[in-house]
Amino acid sequence: MTRSSTPVLEKGAAPEPSGRRRIRSLEELGPHYKWIALSNTTLGMLIATINSSIVLIALPDIFKGIKLNPLEPDNTSYLLWMMMGFLVVTAVLVVSFGRLGDMFGRARMYNIGFLVFTVSSVFLAATWFDGSKAAIWLIFWRVIQGVGGAFLMANSSAILTDAFPQHQRGLALGINGVAAISGSFLGLLIGGILAPIDWNLIFLVSVPFGLVGTVWAYMKLHDTGIRQKATMDWWGNITFAVGLVAILVGITYGIQPYGSSNMGWMSPMVLSCLIGGLVVLAAFAVIETRVSNPLFNLSLFRNHSFLYGNIANLMASIGRGGLQFILIIWLQGIWLPQHGYDYTRTPLWAGIYMVPMTIGFLLSAPVSGYLSDKVGTKWFTTTGLFVTAATFFALIVIPVDFSYWAFAVILLINGIGMGLFSSPNRAEVMNSLPANARGSGAGMMTTFQNAAMVLSIGLFFSLMIAGLSSDLPSAMHGGLVANGVSQTDANAVASLPTVGILFAAFLGYNPIKELVGPHLSTLSQTNQDTLTGLKFFPHLISEPFSNGLSAAFTFAIVCCILGGIASLFTGGKGAEAASDEPHESVGEELASVGFNGVASREAEHAEYDEYARR
Repeated sequence: MTRSSTPVLEKGAAPEPSGRRRIRSLEELGPHYKWIALSNTTLGMLIATINSSIVLIALPDIFKGIKLNPLEPDNTSYLLWMMMGFLVVTAVLVVSFGRLGDMFGRARMYNIGFLVFTVSSVFLAATWFDGSKAAIWLIFWRVIQGVGGAFLMANSSAILTDAFPQHQRGLALGINGVAAISGSFLGLLIGGILAPIDWNLIFLVSVPFGLVGTVWAYMKLHDTGIRQKATMDWWGNITFAVGLVAILVGITYGIQPYGSSNMGWMSPMVLSCLIGGLVVLAAFAVIETRVSNPLFNLSLFRNHSFLYGNIANLMASIGRGGLQFILIIWLQGIWLPQHGYDYTRTPLWAGIYMVPMTIGFLLSAPVSGYLSDKVGTKWFTTTGLFVTAATFFALIVIPVDFSYWAFAVILLINGIGMGLFSSPNRAEVMNSLPANARGSGAGMMTTFQNAAMVLSIGLFFSLMIAGLSSDLPSAMHGGLVANGVSQTDANAVASLPTVGILFAAFLGYNPIKELVGPHLSTLSQTNQDTLTGLKFFPHLISEPFSNGLSAAFTFAIVCCILGGIASLFTGGKGAEAASDEPHESVGEELASVGFNGVASREAEHAEYDEYARR
């Protein structure tokens, strides 16, 4: 039996003006509403995260399609912003958009996000020109797409937290989290399949899902939580955006060469961005303590579950944020060519060979979310991060030319560890929030996560470059000279920035063909075949890559252990009270059409009053 989406007026209530939707109680919406909210927000998170990674695997075809070589020094910034722009803008805006959801309605802001995301996907797919103009066009609309993604990410968790009773939020947020994480891996597969056919398809594929999601959200989603009437914290928004953008831009350009250095961390521009960004963020923190309606409600950090849950999430995101990039480089630049895969085919197969990680996450995230609703979260989150740390150690130990089954098992367990952590952690943090702060609280959590991923990518690349730089130039020089390249030309190639070699491997190009280029024509056919074959570069880079890999994954281990320790400090009276609530199982509830005992708006106000007293 279906229920009309037309609002049912409470007795004695006057209808609101046309075009405005009032807050509706969960009793009015019925027991099926929460599953509608879950399915729509899951679709939103899925297409948002698919689009965050689909570009990574399709970059070679995109740059070939717009006739631009991303490895030329003048074009490197296009490559970086194509990869990082989406993450940077979502990290900056997600808190502000969560706050807007608290003020003007989470469902409304979420629906705007779906619309913006869909429109930007159309313009991305409609790129019709070439060269640097096309790159700028794509980056601009990727940023706009990130704006839509920020609306979706900021408000989806809050919508679910409003719609589900506390004893089922772990399950709901777990399913939503599965969509978010699995989308990042599905994007690799979808991009690998569609980009060789036509790179425009990687953006066009989102349009029908975006149209369906936009109309569906407009028709079916309603605001059920407390709407907070407040003015916007403009100074807080401005200082937060400026400070965070400066830091993320500094990190992005820190991995580019500067002068004779392999990285730009000491360049005046990068230092100015990093130091200036920190100063502005310090001013932001002061502002937030002095305004009546702050963007960041710093008092939320007095709650141990919110504080330590976010610390754990931050550490986990830093530890695993760059993992996908490193695995792509490992597979595309070394392992797949060593096993006979042509460089043009490596992007697709890299996505396929990383599927075990997705499977592990899909298996563990919903189960851990469901069980954590019953027995608590901290042991799932702590165990999950310790398991993830163990898999990073295993990735250090196995040889660069590994047996795939050993690699697949490690990725499977890594996915299980991430699933054990993600769903219970998000449920713990969201359950700790008062009803009228769920949008901004979810936005704060997502900001930490997205900013940490950009930081992680910068740190992972920096550690990889540092590890490669110590041994790769001499190995490159010796290998080239042994195959007929002159000393002068070999010196020129060996002195090229290491990041260029990493980017070439990441993009699925033949690195030697790109780097040696015009010098190849002066060599014998035998030497040309050796240098551009599938064995030379992977063998050359294996040992230096292993050094960089060890440094990056050791850092990840430390982050995961710190996050696991932080998880031990979560939990409190709210969690204990929730565990004592009588409730049906999910199966019983799905089979039922009756009233499910969820709290009314008056109970939500009481929850907030109790929180304020604490």
